[in-house]
Amino acid sequence: MTDSPSYVPPKIWTPNKENGGQFAKINRPVAGPTHDKALEVGRHPLQLYSLATPNGVKVTVMLEELLALGHNGAEYDAWLINIGEGDQFSSGFVDANPNSKIPALVDRSTEPTTRVFESGAILLYLAEKFGAFLPTDRRTRTECLSWLFWQMGSAPYLGGGFGHFYAYAPVKIEYCIDRFAMEVKRQLDVLDRRLADNRYMAGDEYSIADMAIWPWYGALVAGLVYDAAEFLQAESYTHVNRWTNEIAARPAVKRGRMVNRSFGKPESQLRERHEASDFETRTQDKLEAAG
Repeated sequence: MTDSPSYVPPKIWTPNKENGGQFAKINRPVAGPTHDKALEVGRHPLQLYSLATPNGVKVTVMLEELLALGHNGAEYDAWLINIGEGDQFSSGFVDANPNSKIPALVDRSTEPTTRVFESGAILLYLAEKFGAFLPTDRRTRTECLSWLFWQMGSAPYLGGGFGHFYAYAPVKIEYCIDRFAMEVKRQLDVLDRRLADNRYMAGDEYSIADMAIWPWYGALVAGLVYDAAEFLQAESYTHVNRWTNEIAARPAVKRGRMVNRSFGKPESQLRERHEASDFETRTQDKLEAAG
């Protein structure tokens, strides 16, 4: 291992802005709002406040899949929360999610309104509300929820651990990258072994477990996050790649990936979504721009 200067933690920790890298201005050791601003509200009962990170994509994919099944009550307004600019610290967003992380969902069809935060909780809430993408058989339902909570517990190692130190940290630290690459490859092997004998995570049925895991690990092996597919030898996880490609081909997944996306290729972005026709309008805008 490459030698590096030793670091001795101080007796009392204080934040060092110079060590924050590109996230320095939004990282802070306290909670609560930094400014007063109410959340915008559209005409649909479901109001989503999000960004197309993997955690945000989980929910927009779920909503688009529900609509594809004919659940018209799943129509939603999706408002862009620019976390780079600190939108998640507005008083309105903190009311919706006291943890100041995207996504946050507000269901205005209930009295009083229902707030739901944490992406896994939102998936479970919507699955139970609409009776979809959550198996009813007790054994299979339990398997689905086990994989849903597996993802919620595992993703911090992928995103906050490997992804941060490999792609975003201002200094490349060999120990940190090695430590988290080891764990991510172990997790990919867990998934590959499961998917060797199962079409989807809970068995034969596509579920919220797949919607939770795919935006992280599917995107990872497809090279859509962290640009680390070659580094992790992602092609070697044959069954994960088969599952990834099958889910990526679903029309609702393609739409869900676009919603609240403010980065990447312009044709992949639909910054806000208020009607199903917004996808068609976005396509027409692209054609006109190209012409």
